[in-house]
Amino acid sequence: MHVNESAENYLETILILSKSHPVVRSVDIAEELGFKKSSVSVAMKNLREKNHITVTKEGFIYLTESGREIAEMIYERHELLSGWLATLGVDPKVAVEDACRIEHVISKESFEAIKRFVSSVYQKSEK
Repeated sequence: MHVNESAENYLETILILSKSHPVVRSVDIAEELGFKKSSVSVAMKNLREKNHITVTKEGFIYLTESGREIAEMIYERHELLSGWLATLGVDPKVAVEDACRIEHVISKESFEAIKRFVSSVYQKSEK
């Protein structure tokens, strides 16, 4: 299920947009990411060929099971890492930028260890 960083970003963007838009279209993704529609179209073709998305004849984009799995993994990493870095005192904007880079390269093992650590710290602070 390994995909490149660009594909992960597109899948994560589709997931995020689907939370606030009734339907997601290529133009929505292009606007969100600041990319040309032609670049997004090429990326959507690649994601469709890898069965990570489906596109209706109206141009509505939906994540497949595999696409959703990847998108949710990246989104979880992004949310946890950016929040954790901000809690450590990193400027929120920098925390988001750093999390965006880290989320693609961190191993599953390291992320799970950070997740356990962060979880245990929050449980202790709630007592």
